[in-house]
Amino acid sequence: MTGKTLTDYPQAVRDEVARVRVVVSDLHAELPRWGLVVWTAGNVSQRVPNPAVPDGSADLFVIKPSGVSYDDLTPADMVVCDLDGTLVDGTRSPSSDTAAHAYVYSHMPEVGGVVHTHSTYATAWAARGEEVPCVLTMMADEFGGPVPVGPFAIIGDDSIGRGIVETLKGHRSPAVLMQNHGPFTIGKDARAAVKAAVMVEEVSRTVHVARQLGDPLPIEQQHVDSLYDRYQNVYGQQAGVTTEGQA
Repeated sequence: MTGKTLTDYPQAVRDEVARVRVVVSDLHAELPRWGLVVWTAGNVSQRVPNPAVPDGSADLFVIKPSGVSYDDLTPADMVVCDLDGTLVDGTRSPSSDTAAHAYVYSHMPEVGGVVHTHSTYATAWAARGEEVPCVLTMMADEFGGPVPVGPFAIIGDDSIGRGIVETLKGHRSPAVLMQNHGPFTIGKDARAAVKAAVMVEEVSRTVHVARQLGDPLPIEQQHVDSLYDRYQNVYGQQAGVTTEGQA
């Protein structure tokens, strides 16, 4: 992959890159809107599909450039990298977390989007190296259990990505709290990963407040499993399915 530029890819892939650039640029606006980042911290990325191959992947992803204000981001500013984290297209340097995103995409082919924030409450739990216990039905729905803690790792290589993959492989949670760093979230696409980032901050805040009042009550595993299954497979607008009575 190293040494390629975007012009080396088929037109169908270049068209997808242009579309994903818009998606990723727009989703970055959601991070400050939900209070998940300050200044230039945080990033969103999304895998680029390739309609012409069986697995649907072009082995590329779009990510935010490093150190650019959220107010100044445009689709044209988004950079394209391969799964080694090498720049394929763009006029700016990729995010400092690019190696972590690349490692996740390389080792979790089911993941289509990755988000990193420094949201206050989730990062506070990460600073303690403590998982967020599953004491809310919202957590059972979205995370299928507690939000786990990943190992301490330094920015600059794929160490953070390794920690994310090692922690989330086989885990139902789409979020991990990297120790002393902050939350990373994954999803089928970038929008799903942004949703997980919003949700992990919300439950981190709520459980923190609950602990100030006393000991939160755990939810029995059978109920966690039932809630998770319903939310993931039944909740929402299912084609041809009546959902009357659901929130």
